[in-house]
Amino acid sequence: MTRPPLPLNRPPGLVDQFGRVARDLRVSVTDRCNLRCTYCMPAEGLPWMPKAEMLTDEEMLRVIGVFVRDGVTQVRLTGGEPLLRRSIVQLVAGIAALEPRPRIAMTTNGVGLARVAQGLADAGLDRVNVSLDTIDAETFTQLTRRDRLSDVEAGLKAAADAGLTPVKVNAVAMRGINDETVADVLDWCLDRGYELRFIEQMPLDAQHAWDRRDMITADEIRARLSERHTLTPLPAEARGSAPAERFLVDGGPATVGIIASVTAPFCAACDRTRLTADGQVRNCLFSRTETDLRTPLRDGATDDELLDLIRGEMWRKRRGHGIGDPDFVQPDRPMSAIGG
Repeated sequence: MTRPPLPLNRPPGLVDQFGRVARDLRVSVTDRCNLRCTYCMPAEGLPWMPKAEMLTDEEMLRVIGVFVRDGVTQVRLTGGEPLLRRSIVQLVAGIAALEPRPRIAMTTNGVGLARVAQGLADAGLDRVNVSLDTIDAETFTQLTRRDRLSDVEAGLKAAADAGLTPVKVNAVAMRGINDETVADVLDWCLDRGYELRFIEQMPLDAQHAWDRRDMITADEIRARLSERHTLTPLPAEARGSAPAERFLVDGGPATVGIIASVTAPFCAACDRTRLTADGQVRNCLFSRTETDLRTPLRDGATDDELLDLIRGEMWRKRRGHGIGDPDFVQPDRPMSAIGG
């Protein structure tokens, strides 16, 4: 794919040609996962990245530091499953030591969280999002191909006990699987003090089997929740660049969020950029191109040279992800290799 030329007079910073500025860096620390969710990967898993291709902790911290010095204020660690990176606590501590210190978050499936939640908090992790699509043990096992719901529940509790708050739960509603129980998941979260976010299913599966006609839309989710609860929209200005439209539940203070990534994309306010575990910068979750930092990093590039590559990638960011366009093509990398 031919990339557009970069203007010589483009402004400094992590800005794109539409005036958006990247403040939120999503870092995939591994492509490996200990679940096999049906909407993400096949039962046998995927070919994992060879260790030699992945950034070391030192390399990752150096690149993150370049981003932070150029305006990134939040770093979110993702995967795959980030807790499978053995040095994850040390990596969090290294990010927390950067100047200026960014906010540090993590998205995890929660399976191993109970074991390390306190250590992560002590190292500097600020908060956590746990992916959990159902609270029914049988449905959980069918969806993830693993009987680990009790481990996720323990991980959520450990995160709350460790002060990784607000503890957020991310859920994807799927037609004919868990769409009839979305209100049950909300009640479960309300009872435990977790903040729930529903996310429209996106075309990021390794099998490339996503079909928009099968997707549960944000409007459908809201309608099903409203059968049991009164949802009051929060003012639009309270949203900022956050992806979720938030609603007070039964007058509040509890809230629920709905992320309409497909039917009502928030691309115009997007402030995100991504770093993969093998050192590629992606300016959009659905980008078909990426910029290699690992090779120049290992060839002795300076921080300024890395920054120039990062700024160039950000400048090329498209106006939107284009899921609704006739020529939309799903990215080659699945979600597990890009990072959420």
